[in-house]
Amino acid sequence: MVSFNLASVISALNNGEVIVYPTDTLYGLGADIYNESAVKKIFLIKKRPLNQPLSIAVSSINDLENVAFVDDRTIRIAKSFLPGKLTLVLKKKTVVSDILTAGSNCIAVRIPNNSFALQILSAFGPLTCTSANMHGMPTPYEINEIQIQFKEKINIYIDVGELKDKPSTIIDLSGKKVRIIREGSIPAKKVLKAIL
Repeated sequence: MVSFNLASVISALNNGEVIVYPTDTLYGLGADIYNESAVKKIFLIKKRPLNQPLSIAVSSINDLENVAFVDDRTIRIAKSFLPGKLTLVLKKKTVVSDILTAGSNCIAVRIPNNSFALQILSAFGPLTCTSANMHGMPTPYEINEIQIQFKEKINIYIDVGELKDKPSTIIDLSGKKVRIIREGSIPAKKVLKAIL
């Protein structure tokens, strides 16, 4: 079932193309976060307003430190729950384009617990990690449904079967006070307990 050629995926990403790849929750749209035209393509393909930031995925805590400012609290949370269904909102570093964050000085980052995603992220580097659906439409769980929405706009789809799980929990660690933005797969209490 899995149609996956890592070399072809890396080549497409290097050429500024968008891919559909699996995460541990749903399928995501992936593009090189350092290529502004590729990032803009995500907004165009999704018909997503430019004032709505995109989250990103990385393969490791080291990669996390390349794109965002982290402190001991962040490292503790990351080591407790990542890879996993947790998204961290952190102050971004200047290497991250303002287009990707819609002008915000923060970035939402996760390390998905999916072997295919981690292979790509390890080999290529950080990717956008926004749900594979047109803006305002339900998120499909299967590749054929995603292909119906995007048609020929995307050439590479990595099909691992149905992906249907609760979204990630989102926690804002960008300020002194910790804020739970969305409670998803990981209970908020569990995350907050790890900080103490």
